[in-house]
Amino acid sequence: MNVFRKMKFFTIGMVLLLILAACSGQESSSSTTEESSAEKGKQELKDVKLVLNWFAKAQHGGVYAAKENGLFEENGLNVTIEPGGPQVSSINMVASGNAEFGLAHADQIVMARNEGIELVAVATAMQGSPQAFMFHKGKGIEDFEELNGRKVYIQPGIVYWEYLKTQYDLSGVEELAYSGQHVNFIDDEDSVSQAFVTSEPYFMKLENIDVETKLISDAGYDPYNVVLYVTKDYLAENKETVEAFTKAFVEGWNMYKDSYEDINKVIQQDNPDIELESLKFEAESQADFVYGMDAAEHGVGYMTEERWSTLIQQLYDLGLVKEKFAAKEIFTTEFLPSE
Repeated sequence: MNVFRKMKFFTIGMVLLLILAACSGQESSSSTTEESSAEKGKQELKDVKLVLNWFAKAQHGGVYAAKENGLFEENGLNVTIEPGGPQVSSINMVASGNAEFGLAHADQIVMARNEGIELVAVATAMQGSPQAFMFHKGKGIEDFEELNGRKVYIQPGIVYWEYLKTQYDLSGVEELAYSGQHVNFIDDEDSVSQAFVTSEPYFMKLENIDVETKLISDAGYDPYNVVLYVTKDYLAENKETVEAFTKAFVEGWNMYKDSYEDINKVIQQDNPDIELESLKFEAESQADFVYGMDAAEHGVGYMTEERWSTLIQQLYDLGLVKEKFAAKEIFTTEFLPSE
């Protein structure tokens, strides 16, 4: 009887061992399958490059938020971010096929057609332009013709200045080349300097100089800024990729709104020369350009045919575009998230 019981327990034990071994094998197989699937998914990410319109700044916050939070990967993309700068043209990089996506201002995208470069804007980071004139506090203007009799530091050939000269009599302005330095502006309280409301006022504050600004858009010249674009040919052949990138781009900007201080630390890693306080000032002062205006109702990235048509006409009238064309040839809202 004892022998029988021992044999019985031995048999049961062997059965249990076999069951455990089988389960272990299944788990191992399942784990291997999951790892294989994960590795496969990782391998299937599509490599694309984005060239910024300038060195990394808060104006690229949505891109870095998308990158840092894995939004590009979630949409099947492995994105490389390449900074722009004075020696880097995102348009030339994209047109030559050295990058798939680029950021530029709307007027640059329109004028690229003069060089035979057909680009298509798919989203914009900023609904309006933060370009402005900067004055010493108490020396501001209500009307642009009040610039007459003053020294104005302005980049030669800058588009909005050419536009202003067609809309106002500015013959009494003393035009001086803008060098990026503000020493002469600081020393002359009646002088005027070109500026971005998202940056120069901050730098003046560091110098204990109180300033006021007047947006160029008050004159009716207001191109979209920091526009996401691709070439017309790339769009035709890679619609799914463009849609995926645009989706992550917009989601990134929505995420940046409440996490900009954390994302700014990531931006600083790509641009160590910029201070976190400067990035904070830029993020907060650009908020209305990104999330306000038309974006407040229609969402980040929104663009209209009317705005693009107006810009094309303005540049044509200035002789900066050789021939007019339909706005629908240069932008699309097809890939923006539904309202």
